[in-house]
Amino acid sequence: MMLQLRVAKRQESLGWGSFFVLLAALALSLVLSGFLLYLRGTPPLDGLIAMFTGGFGSKWALEDSLLKAIPIFLCSLGVAVAFRLQVWNIGAEGQFALGAIGSTWVALTFPNLPGFLMLAAMILMAVLAGGVWGVIPAILRQKFKANEIIVTLMMNYIAILILQYLVYGAWKDPSSFGFPMTREFSEAAIVGKIGESSVNWGLAHCFVLGVVVWAFFKFTKTGFELKAAGSSVPAVKYAGIRYDFLVILVMGISGALAGWAGFLEASATTNRLQPAIMVGYGYTAIVVAWLARLHPLSIAIASFLLAGLRVGVENLQLDFQVPAAFGGIIEGLILLTVLAGGFFTYYKIVRRK
Repeated sequence: MMLQLRVAKRQESLGWGSFFVLLAALALSLVLSGFLLYLRGTPPLDGLIAMFTGGFGSKWALEDSLLKAIPIFLCSLGVAVAFRLQVWNIGAEGQFALGAIGSTWVALTFPNLPGFLMLAAMILMAVLAGGVWGVIPAILRQKFKANEIIVTLMMNYIAILILQYLVYGAWKDPSSFGFPMTREFSEAAIVGKIGESSVNWGLAHCFVLGVVVWAFFKFTKTGFELKAAGSSVPAVKYAGIRYDFLVILVMGISGALAGWAGFLEASATTNRLQPAIMVGYGYTAIVVAWLARLHPLSIAIASFLLAGLRVGVENLQLDFQVPAAFGGIIEGLILLTVLAGGFFTYYKIVRRK
């Protein structure tokens, strides 16, 4: 007699079982990564060890991982805010670019502003530019039923092309020997380092913004409405909650946080605007947000781990000549396995009676 199975929704939370499902998904992604290394002739175990030691095995590696975790965390935090409402913002990459552009405009236009005023103005312009870039898809969704996934994805390319137009044209530094970049920011426009480390004070920005977002969802009426609307849109509309306003709000917040990340990358890391700042942090943010189940503390941990993965892949390139795209492959494997593991968090397979 053939065994018949069916999928059933879990009636109770899996509890700690969810954590073990996540660990199993991550382990599976590493096994698959090792298999890919084996296919190209690289010893899998040696390759994975080189990747982890490169990302976490030294003081320099840890600082570099923290440095890359800063923009990933802020972009992920913004993406998670939108995802809470089941609004699928895939445009953090473009909002990051607009934030960098907005803050650079302040730095280049008002180079003599005093330090505190300069950084405050740069943050304000970055938040406004990123927020507006996020609100545009929300308005198109409300007015014309446009799919926000497609619109935000297409707007990423527009934002990157705007950035390239500026650094190759109007904002190009005449003394850059032909390289596409603006002139270096003044001292007042640069976010400094923490002590003797290579990590900048953007880490403190992440901590404060993470707490603010957590408190917003935990203690405010609007935060409660957002969580409720993410669970059941018809129910909140019936209750009189302004769903259309919430969509615009979350996209504005999401874009603003990604824009803040763009400000920090241009100010603290490169000290100028150049195409090299566009390395896919906005796309990595999507992986981090799902990996962390949209919780700020988990986003912080996942951002550090994914940033360490990026640094480790650079080490893997040097030791085993593995292509740079391998890091993107691993990120994709992690996302797919975690999403697949999420199925077992909410559903179970049982025998059909």
